[in-house]
Amino acid sequence: MVYKGIKYQKKDYLAIIDLIGNKNGIIEPVRLSDELTEICRDITLEKEIRVVILNGEIENSFYIEQGLIHTDSEFHNGKRSKFWSLANPIAKIEQPVIAVINGDAFGQGFELGLACDLRICSKNSRFAMTQVTDGEIPWDGGTQRLSRLVGKGKALELILTGETIDAQEAFQIGLVSKVVPSDQLMVVAMDMAREMASKGPIALRYAKEAIHKGMDLTLEQGLRLEADLYFLIHTTQDRAEGIQAFREKKTPKFEGR
Repeated sequence: MVYKGIKYQKKDYLAIIDLIGNKNGIIEPVRLSDELTEICRDITLEKEIRVVILNGEIENSFYIEQGLIHTDSEFHNGKRSKFWSLANPIAKIEQPVIAVINGDAFGQGFELGLACDLRICSKNSRFAMTQVTDGEIPWDGGTQRLSRLVGKGKALELILTGETIDAQEAFQIGLVSKVVPSDQLMVVAMDMAREMASKGPIALRYAKEAIHKGMDLTLEQGLRLEADLYFLIHTTQDRAEGIQAFREKKTPKFEGR
């Protein structure tokens, strides 16, 4: 596929997806959904990739207009309208995903950022769930992921009022991990990604799985999942490499096996 909504590159153990906006920085969601679906599927299957960066360094790349597509025939026949998810392909990636947000993350773009595991933003970033203003609701995971991240009360406030918050408030409520100058976004993101990629790749995937799946389980079930994944780690070559490297006081060389 010739990508028009994104640029894609691999560097060392990292996959970098650059979001490309139009002249106003706004991305057309329909094509982007198709491109993300294809590329995210390939990333999960590629074991060499340990960490993914979803880069919206171009200002307002996470400002994405409504992607819900209605047609008269679907409406009159009582069929469910087709929608173009941007968040689902990202959420299905098994490796950790870091979102780099420069400028506004509104509507579906906000939901796309929520599908990532970590978010860093520029000092001028703003966030808003604008759907209720248009008489709609978030539909690309916003009502579910936002409440799990910042708590039910704050999620209700942001979604029901449609208010816009700045980068500092986003940091205070735990929506983003870091707030940095815009010209330092990719520097900070690359440093974070490389640090994570130096860890055991299987451990990264299993830790992410335990946290995400555990949110939908009882504590007892979550603890059982954690224990199962922990014991699976002990059957890998990476675990043996980690133990040996610790004993020899050297840096482990993980291979994802």
